Amino acid sequence: MPPHDAPAGAVVQAGLPTTHQGRALRRARWLFLGAGAYGLIALVPQYFMGPQASPHAAAALTHFGFVGVALAWQLAFLLIASDVVRYRLFMLPAVAEKLAFGVPALVLCLQGRADAALAMAAGVDLLLALLFALAFAATGAPGANARGRA
Repeated sequence: MPPHDAPAGAVVQAGLPTTHQGRALRRARWLFLGAGAYGLIALVPQYFMGPQASPHAAAALTHFGFVGVALAWQLAFLLIASDVVRYRLFMLPAVAEKLAFGVPALVLCLQGRADAALAMAAGVDLLLALLFALAFAATGAPGANARGRA
């Protein structure tokens, strides 16, 4: 029997409604979980590679600062995935984080000032920005906060 807050006819599995909203919450959870895991896998090795562009201290600080901030955001993505309803508003700065790298990197590539590897990384971030925005929109339907955790 569905819980009191579930719509009539909704089937409940493991405490989550299988309505459209429930599916959107699960998809958002998996999206942010995957983005966080992918980011950790892609970024952690960069701490050990060091800045390849320049031996100067400023370049090293920029490199390690970028990697550190990016790693912190991967943890934020995992936090969002842990409770999509509770941390839904964090999806908006997550979109901004992806655009903050993706747009300038793409511009540099289009200007011929960066290589194809950076263009691919920019493409991944721009795709994730779009998916994060879609997840934000999909999880904001009326009654989303009453449905529980994804």
